[in-house]
Amino acid sequence: MATKLTQRGLLIAFVLLLTACGNGGDSAPAVTVRVASVSSGEAQEPLRFAGVVRARQRAELTFQVSGTLQERSVELGSSVSAGMLLARLQNPQLLPARDSARARLREAEAQARQAEQEYQRGLPLRERGVLSEQNIEQLQARRDATRAAVDTARASLAEAEQLVREGELRAPFGGVVEAVLAEPGEFVAAGQPVMRISSPQGLEVEVRIPESLRVGIEPGMPLPVWRVMDRDSVALTGVVAEIGRGSRRGELYPLVVSLDEASLVPGVAVEVGVSRKVMEALALPVLAVVRSADGTAVFRVRNSIAERVPVTVLQLAGEQVLVRSDAIVAGDQVVYAGLSRLLDGDTVVVRP
Repeated sequence: MATKLTQRGLLIAFVLLLTACGNGGDSAPAVTVRVASVSSGEAQEPLRFAGVVRARQRAELTFQVSGTLQERSVELGSSVSAGMLLARLQNPQLLPARDSARARLREAEAQARQAEQEYQRGLPLRERGVLSEQNIEQLQARRDATRAAVDTARASLAEAEQLVREGELRAPFGGVVEAVLAEPGEFVAAGQPVMRISSPQGLEVEVRIPESLRVGIEPGMPLPVWRVMDRDSVALTGVVAEIGRGSRRGELYPLVVSLDEASLVPGVAVEVGVSRKVMEALALPVLAVVRSADGTAVFRVRNSIAERVPVTVLQLAGEQVLVRSDAIVAGDQVVYAGLSRLLDGDTVVVRP
């Protein structure tokens, strides 16, 4: 009798143990995840394009004639004023050519004066019948030809004097010498840069953007600008000065942004932010999107329950992705960390 009671007790205990095990298997442990908020696609982080700050007014100075650089009156970093003599070129042909042009002009003027006097003396002789009308016409034609020769000689002298002046390099505006590209004694060809100057009165940066971002950008429009060395700092404000128009498909558009920040200097690397507004789009982290045989989706968290929601990916926007979905709205929480152990309907614990 005791043996039967013992066996019955063991059987009951075994059944209770199986029941307890079965109830414990129905409640899976919660999955620890991290979530991010869904934002509107119109308020996405602007795309950044790198450029280098440069002076708004700048020039590479060259001679229009060739020769040997005779002297240079400025050095790297020197301040210059408008019209200041910066360098002088020596060309053995310039001065003799000018003197020759002056001599030809004096000769032509002397011949023109003589032709005029002969014409004036011939007029009374024609009235007395000494000279014929044909003789007067010949004198008049010679006078007109010598006048034209004077004009030609005067133009040649102006050209020669201009070439002599081209042997002197003067500053077109006030500024600072940024670079010296030739030393005294070196041969300089016509059109070869000799030095580069810039004005510190204004700064700008030029970047190139794709056609999709060109729409909506107009001169005078403000754009954010960040220093590359301090990307997390408060953005500076630049103003669109110029925007190019491409002539070929797929060509990048030059975008020039004017900067009036006193802390910037030429040569500083910056990034210009350009936003692209996408209507009816939502922005969320790239890591939140999962791909499977059923397509792309995200896990939305509501009341500590993860729900798989299908989405349509539109485009990348930096570290975020723009999607479209009728099941999620701006402000929803989506999982971006812990997705490898997550299934539809799982209970989650959100880590801060």
